[in-house]
Amino acid sequence: MADHNLPMPEEGAIITVLLIVDDIARSRDFYADVLDGTIVRRDAPAMVKLYNTWVIINVGGGPTVDKPDVTMAPPADPNTVGIAMNIRVADVQAMYDAITARGGEFLTPPKELGSEIRCYLRDPDGYLIEFGQTIVSAEDLASS
Repeated sequence: MADHNLPMPEEGAIITVLLIVDDIARSRDFYADVLDGTIVRRDAPAMVKLYNTWVIINVGGGPTVDKPDVTMAPPADPNTVGIAMNIRVADVQAMYDAITARGGEFLTPPKELGSEIRCYLRDPDGYLIEFGQTIVSAEDLASS
């Protein structure tokens, strides 16, 4: 029987997100406490089940035999984004209120922007997280 708290597909594939951070415990606790995830593994690499995916949290490091020219590090500048997590929700205002109550600090309150309402917050290492709610139907989006 599969443990649904671990990203171990019985067939096909599962996408997880790897975040390179400065402090594993701080980031793990942010994703668990502020974003209401479930801690699956506490230590390096930490793992938090978040909605229908898993966030793997580890410190950076130099090249290894399987990535000989790659150094992994947290974002150098939180105002220059190379990757962002996008979380689609049914009610962005309710999610904003819940996360704010748990200590999350958004860049702005939710804003309506055409076919969606969205807002952003940063995790402790500066990774950008978007919460968005589609406000038009899939049929309307397909015809535009």
